[in-house]
Amino acid sequence: MKKNIFTLLAGAALLCACQPAQKGTTISGTLTGIESDTLLVLNAPMPTASNENAKSKTDTVVMQEGKFTLTLACDSLPVQAVIFAKPSGNKALNMLQNIRIVAFPGDALTVTGSMDDYVVEGSDFYATLNEAQKTWQPTEDSLMAIFEKYNGINPEDLPEGTDPTEEIQAVGKRLTARYVDYIRQHPDEDVSVYLAAQAGTYMEEALGLLGDKAKNGILSGFYQYMDAMVQKGKAIEEAEAKIKEGAEAPDFTLNDLQGKPLSLSSLRGKYVVLDFWGSWCGACIQEIPDMKKYYEQHKDKMQIVGVDCHDKEKDWKAAVEKHEIPWLHVRSTDDSDVSLLYAIQAYPTKIVVDPEGKIAKIFVGEGPALYEYLDTLFN
Repeated sequence: MKKNIFTLLAGAALLCACQPAQKGTTISGTLTGIESDTLLVLNAPMPTASNENAKSKTDTVVMQEGKFTLTLACDSLPVQAVIFAKPSGNKALNMLQNIRIVAFPGDALTVTGSMDDYVVEGSDFYATLNEAQKTWQPTEDSLMAIFEKYNGINPEDLPEGTDPTEEIQAVGKRLTARYVDYIRQHPDEDVSVYLAAQAGTYMEEALGLLGDKAKNGILSGFYQYMDAMVQKGKAIEEAEAKIKEGAEAPDFTLNDLQGKPLSLSSLRGKYVVLDFWGSWCGACIQEIPDMKKYYEQHKDKMQIVGVDCHDKEKDWKAAVEKHEIPWLHVRSTDDSDVSLLYAIQAYPTKIVVDPEGKIAKIFVGEGPALYEYLDTLFN
């Protein structure tokens, strides 16, 4: 089976760390056309609504005369593995060349071929997927040809009027239509749940076509994860229409570091900077020293509220203590997700709220723009 090309457009599903196993999953194979004898393997359970943010596990496997065997330590959830050829010397990892495998607990799978053209066998899931693949293989081949055509070419060197993006999107749309058609014709197959993840902007339609058997099958957790992502996306779209400069800043109440409720509305009368961040966000941590500097300069005229997102409580509190962050802090939770309320899609994001409770300015990412704006307000 050739690789699922559309994942290059839509992005891979989130990978999550495996747990200790009692029922192993093995993958063995014979690969050709690889310079290195070492493989890099990312493996994790397929994401579910409850484990979407865990880290993936990385292993290395040394091949002997092109042959390899690896065991994935997962016993309860379907596993997704992505295999790369480890580059030799100082060469960069080729992200376009990889083998993607979905394995169920207890599977013993085999993979043969190359990074560009491979076949996975050994399970009912792959018997179904390999047969289905024939219906959209020509479209996938066309898409791969476009990637190869433009791979490594500087956009500035392309002839005038050449737009690879339009070409890729046109073929990608045809490929997505093939996936959706298959799901429509086979609503109860586990393969259809897997294909729904490849449907990109048509994911909601694809999920709606699935039957109860597929929704409640072995990929039920993955289905619930995708459905939650669709609902989250719709909530963000609705919030985006309201989160604009000059609009009323939505009020919220979250617990502070001492477990006491803190409401945005209680801070009326001063400028408030809502800092959406997380202990896991390197860029957020990197700019803390600059924020401290400006907080000390202007704390009599403004307040900063750090809104921690997607963190465990202990990690949030540890980060505040470690970096000695002096301003107010609250933590967004699944039950009260303020990041959705404010349509936050990148971190850090800072929203300046004026003394009347209206959104004055929105800053996405790190950089001096926020501090320059504060200078114009207070100097």
